[in-house]
Amino acid sequence: MPDFCFARSFRLVACLGTIILVSLAILPGPADATRLFGQVFRPSSGVENPSDIGFRVHTHVRVFSPAVGMDRIFPPANAVLRQSVQTNTAPPYSQYFYIETPASLACIYDLSQIVIPGCNPYTVTSDATGGAHAIALVDAYDDPTAAADLSAFSSQFGLPGATFQVVYAGGSRPSYSSGWALEESLDIEWAHAMAPKAMIYLVEASSSNLSSLMTAVTDAGNLVSAAGGGEVSMSWGSSEFSGETAYDGFFTKSGVVYVASAGDSAGVEYPSASPNVVAVGGTTISRNPNTGNFQQELSWQQTGGGPSAYESRPSYQTNIASMTGSVRGVPDVAAIADPTTGVWVYQDGSWSIVGGTSVAAPVWAGIINAAGKFSRSSVIELAMIYGSPSGYSPVANGDCGPYEGYLAMNPWSFCTGHGSPKGVVDK
Repeated sequence: MPDFCFARSFRLVACLGTIILVSLAILPGPADATRLFGQVFRPSSGVENPSDIGFRVHTHVRVFSPAVGMDRIFPPANAVLRQSVQTNTAPPYSQYFYIETPASLACIYDLSQIVIPGCNPYTVTSDATGGAHAIALVDAYDDPTAAADLSAFSSQFGLPGATFQVVYAGGSRPSYSSGWALEESLDIEWAHAMAPKAMIYLVEASSSNLSSLMTAVTDAGNLVSAAGGGEVSMSWGSSEFSGETAYDGFFTKSGVVYVASAGDSAGVEYPSASPNVVAVGGTTISRNPNTGNFQQELSWQQTGGGPSAYESRPSYQTNIASMTGSVRGVPDVAAIADPTTGVWVYQDGSWSIVGGTSVAAPVWAGIINAAGKFSRSSVIELAMIYGSPSGYSPVANGDCGPYEGYLAMNPWSFCTGHGSPKGVVDK
């Protein structure tokens, strides 16, 4: 009886045509919620303690663990592990939930040359093809299998091999952290999926201390600038804190657009609150449960967003002053984040179903890169977003925030900003 590792915490056992998930070890973090078809877990790297605020950051990654027997219910066909990970564009499991692939997301976001109605992950095969210069993903600690994982991910989904380099901020290789390693694999794989021709840098900070991450941000900005321009993506943050504005200058390297995830709980986090950063909120992908066809994008209820407690309203947000008042409003845009409608990530020999705004940030960084405009700064990029938002799909359904008090709406909201990407125009 063959068995395979799934989502790092479960063993996928094939028995008489039925897939059973047998718990081996729970991820070292709490379950966010128990759902009808499974649970969403946070790695320990995603937990913020009160003493961390302003000093130590946390990841914005969530892992979905399907319930036993879910494969028999949704969709009805049994899961079959694909033994080969050669170029085939298909998901790693046949008919095992409607989890997004590079091709299905490229279809939804109008990035592929061939658009198939419904954008079903099991039928679409056309990936995004753009990208140039560089994207740097900034994370803490070391992911020793990053290069191998990126190669396996690319082979599975028919993506070209990445031009990839790991850089140790400060010069020394950091120690290992399992939660951060999953974050790093997610970041590099999905930035590459959206901009497969871009150079991918993984810049690893020595720790999750904010000061260490800012050293890595500086190194990342220098690398991207030297490559001719591009993006720096940050899928982590801290609850806002007094004195955060002193860090805003770290996101001003000429030729670099900085992108940050808005967080996975009600409220505003830093650095997404910085006026020098493109803040990315989260959405839920709605699919028909019988056909798997894409229906619409909704606000993800757990996305971060709202009015900043410390940052003043930047000039590019003048046209939404009636909503934000005198302060910075977050987010600016949004993309897929709900882990129950998440994406595939390959990390250290295992496939995981992953979500959180940690997905949305590298997806947006890749799409901005693929647009090919290479703005000289985040502020210029943001002025483009707020000045001519025709390249965005407004998300006008759903809610988020304290007591689900913010409503997703057109043309801008505290849940999804101007909405999700629609091709590469106006980016």
